Amino acid sequence: MFIMNKDKKVQQIIFIEGAYNVIVLMLKLVVGLATNSLAIIGDAIHSLTDVLNNIVIWMVMRVAGKPADKDHPYGHRKFETMAVFALASILVVLAVELILQAFRSETKEIVSESWGLALMALVLVLNFSVSMWERHWAKKLQSDILYADAQHTFVDSLTTIFVIISWQLSAMGYLWLDKLCAIGVAGLVLYFAFELYQKAVPILVDGFAIDPEKLIKTASLAEGVREVRQVRSRWIGDIKAVDLIIAVDADLNIKESHDIAHEVEDLLVDKFAVADVSIHVEPYFQEKQ
Repeated sequence: MFIMNKDKKVQQIIFIEGAYNVIVLMLKLVVGLATNSLAIIGDAIHSLTDVLNNIVIWMVMRVAGKPADKDHPYGHRKFETMAVFALASILVVLAVELILQAFRSETKEIVSESWGLALMALVLVLNFSVSMWERHWAKKLQSDILYADAQHTFVDSLTTIFVIISWQLSAMGYLWLDKLCAIGVAGLVLYFAFELYQKAVPILVDGFAIDPEKLIKTASLAEGVREVRQVRSRWIGDIKAVDLIIAVDADLNIKESHDIAHEVEDLLVDKFAVADVSIHVEPYFQEKQ
């Protein structure tokens, strides 16, 4: 029930953020067309990609929230992780594009309007506010996808700063500062993308979710466990899954063996907040001296 409510809340937040991006897109487009600033028009196009990203994320979350089925016995949570990976890749593309633009841009005469600067400042404030709001919910809901989108929105704020500076300095003739600012923003974008890759890649390649030694030590605390023979853990989205093989005395009946396995499961859930535990029980034979 908690997971279903979480997914529904994440979808609501993504929808609100998408509506906000539509408003920002319109504001940037108005300023860009009125001032003949290609930088601002380009930033408006970037906001259009943000709107498309929100649509994609919202659709992915609807898939990720579906229960397990025949084709996906572990559920659909990794679709969320794939979306995080995709957002990181978009950030990399954005960073590379900023670097290329810094070297390719040419001097163009543009108009500097005070009302346009005020609107762009408003966009900047809104970007920071929405980023912090989304980050708050990402932490509260423990949602990687919201955290990724909050990072993306924060990068948009940095991009807007770059665009404003580029717009003003281009009118003053200091294009080398414009290029330097673009490269600096691109470096920050790449750093944020790297952080997102660090979150997504271990999950996608099934890196362990819990230290195996800690799992063995905890499972061994259950009375009746003679040996822990295999330990595996992984992330399924933001959910931890654990597979164990334990050995118990060979003369125990099925109920006694099941009770021991259940105790191990309770220990793992209590200590590591594991949501999916699979325990296989094997007989333990005392070696003869």
